[in-house]
Amino acid sequence: MSDYESEEIEAIQVVVDRVSSWQDGATERTVEEELRDGFDEVAVEVEPDDVVKLAEAIREDGGEVSVAELLG
Repeated sequence: MSDYESEEIEAIQVVVDRVSSWQDGATERTVEEELRDGFDEVAVEVEPDDVVKLAEAIREDGGEVSVAELLG
């Protein structure tokens, strides 16, 4: 069971898609910072471990990240 509501998962997915579309080749730290900035913009609190998990997935999977699968 996810710690996030379905609306939060959707908002997180929007941020992940946006960051992954233009962060190709960026360092993991940069990706994490951009994710955090995006989550602040959409007003969704994402656990620090989940931010790291999402950043790693973006870098490993070339941006094809399903938030619902990863965090759900």
